[in-house]
Amino acid sequence: MKLYLDTSSPRTILKLDDSHYEWDSSRDLGMHLLKFIHDKLAQHNRSWQDLTELHFFTGPGSFTGLRIGATIINTLSHELNLPIFDQTGTKLQLALPNYGKPANTTSPKK
Repeated sequence: MKLYLDTSSPRTILKLDDSHYEWDSSRDLGMHLLKFIHDKLAQHNRSWQDLTELHFFTGPGSFTGLRIGATIINTLSHELNLPIFDQTGTKLQLALPNYGKPANTTSPKK
């Protein structure tokens, strides 16, 4: 089963083969993303071990959303020994977020 994940905006997109799911994750992404994926796998009577490949939308998009999504995809890839592909179908060694612009950081206050 192929898993596709897009966490680039507050509306998370998950695809499991031909099934499409959307979730208004907002600030709950980091806390509930794994459960969201697990619950959708369970709806298909599938488990993590039924996954065969991972597809991840690398960006551009939300800094935090992309970092959380990349962490989940990279962890699943490592633990389940699965290949990762980006949105163009290019095989990746590691999912790295593309924020679309340089990070907007501020100077330390001290």
